[in-house]
Amino acid sequence: MKKLGVVALGGNALLLAGQKGTIGDQEKNAYSTCEHLLTLLKREYQLVVTHGNGPQVGNLLLSDQAGTKMFGLPPMPLDICVAYSQGFIGYIIEQQLRNVLSAHDMERDIISIITQVLVNKDDKAFQNPTKPIGPFYTKEEADTLVKETESVFVEDKKRGGWRKVVASPKPLVISNVKSIESLARNGQIVIAVGGGGIPAYY
Repeated sequence: MKKLGVVALGGNALLLAGQKGTIGDQEKNAYSTCEHLLTLLKREYQLVVTHGNGPQVGNLLLSDQAGTKMFGLPPMPLDICVAYSQGFIGYIIEQQLRNVLSAHDMERDIISIITQVLVNKDDKAFQNPTKPIGPFYTKEEADTLVKETESVFVEDKKRGGWRKVVASPKPLVISNVKSIESLARNGQIVIAVGGGGIPAYY
């Protein structure tokens, strides 16, 4: 049986500090990141790729808030924004990995899977958000956003500035984990569980 590797790409591997977050920026970063996967592929690893989404989902929430404020669009909850980010980040990684493989005369099927994770709806993390997402703000900007959106912000003293934080409940079950492994074992490169998975409960 070939070795199975799980590679986790941080959200900042696709969106670097100081960048505006254009799709062009993220595609360029993804291409550079995916080049590093060649080492594993040439060693005949089967791969599952997962990724963070902190910067991206933070930007999606800002877009959502602007749409609500300016055009009266219904606000989208965080789980929908996580699903959205899984879709477009998976698309970018898949697209740029195909470009990397093509440049090295390699061919593999690549499959992106929107992935939910089962969590406990009574997880204490929902009362104590700790996961930072989105850009940095000044204290004054954060105070204004707290009043407007009832979000929670914490200070990052190391890097300077305030960031929105959201709950990060403990994942209990990864949905479709057997299918993810089966696809990877059969030679497909699988992109899954982006952003830690979409938290869901029955």
